[in-house]
Amino acid sequence: MNQHVVIVGGGPVGAAFALALADSGLEVTVLEARQVTAPLASRAIALSESSHLILERLGVWNQLVANAAPIRSIHISENGRFGRTLLTAEQFNHPTLGYVVDYVHLGAVLEQALDQKLTQRVQLRYGATVQSLQPDAEGCTVNFEQAGESLSIRAQLTVVADGGRSINNIPGLNRETRDYGQSALVARVRTELPHNFMAFERFTKNGPVALLPWNADEMALVWVETPEKAEQLRQLIDVRFLSDLHQHFGDRLGKFTSVAHRNLFPLKMASVRPATAQHLAVIGNAAQTLHPIAGQGFNLGLRDAWELAQSIAITPHAELGGVAMLAQYSRSRRKDTGGGMLFTDFLVQTFSKDIPMLGGLRGAGLAALDMLVPAKQYLMRKMSFGAQK
Repeated sequence: MNQHVVIVGGGPVGAAFALALADSGLEVTVLEARQVTAPLASRAIALSESSHLILERLGVWNQLVANAAPIRSIHISENGRFGRTLLTAEQFNHPTLGYVVDYVHLGAVLEQALDQKLTQRVQLRYGATVQSLQPDAEGCTVNFEQAGESLSIRAQLTVVADGGRSINNIPGLNRETRDYGQSALVARVRTELPHNFMAFERFTKNGPVALLPWNADEMALVWVETPEKAEQLRQLIDVRFLSDLHQHFGDRLGKFTSVAHRNLFPLKMASVRPATAQHLAVIGNAAQTLHPIAGQGFNLGLRDAWELAQSIAITPHAELGGVAMLAQYSRSRRKDTGGGMLFTDFLVQTFSKDIPMLGGLRGAGLAALDMLVPAKQYLMRKMSFGAQK
């Protein structure tokens, strides 16, 4: 079977990319390892303004926003330091600073929209586990298994959006990984005081703790600690966990009254450079995995998908996946992906080191930022649209 585009991975980034191509006239096949009935894992995703605009262009925003929690303000502080910064939507003449959605709901909305676009030319195959990718000068062969059968597809362009599981041993693609020695404990909590749709980012010596509005009554918690401490927290009885969280976070929301859905995720920074090879492109978490400290990972991956779809739209079908097209795409993403990784890693390195003099500078920096509206606007522009803006 020959296709114009094969997409490896049908999660939110892969599905969004397929949806962007659905009306292009190209033959597109999405290979998704999950079975059709297998659910995604629930977790909070913070959507930036750039993601809002992309999802609106894809025609799915109205279905998403009904179950999204707006972020109307962001409170940034450091444990044990005087400095703090408050960002509000009013400062930027915008109704919100972003939205929080459930990863499960996001995936379901994109899959439903893609289902409505499926034709003979646009196909979605569940339970398709990719075994190998073989790019060459003319195209890329994708070998996969489905229902116990070994199959292959030949594509002019193969796009990997599966988190990186299928790109081992491909000549020219180099994966660099740094283990942060941290784990993120994620959960949903309720608080004594209303959150009023304010998000919190509080830095500590072991890592940040973030709280995002999940709905009117609940918040999504991301508590970064050493792996050993995070595992201890996961196993605590609820009353002890809530007490420890209150002591760690402070009194801004009063006491924490309930917790549910505790899970752990190891944290690392990983990247594939270059993110293209012959007739192959890597996007989303497969191309770059970021620390959750600034909530940039999914937004960066969605911009990958959108920019690649725009590159395809201006490329003649005969030149799809060729050197010129992939070089143009790489140039368009270099500043955004590189800047996003540097910014996130800078925050991790700056706010996770317990150095007295550095701590004082951090506090002074947060206090100064709070008084400088142009600096706040610059920061929000970068967080909303990436380093390319």
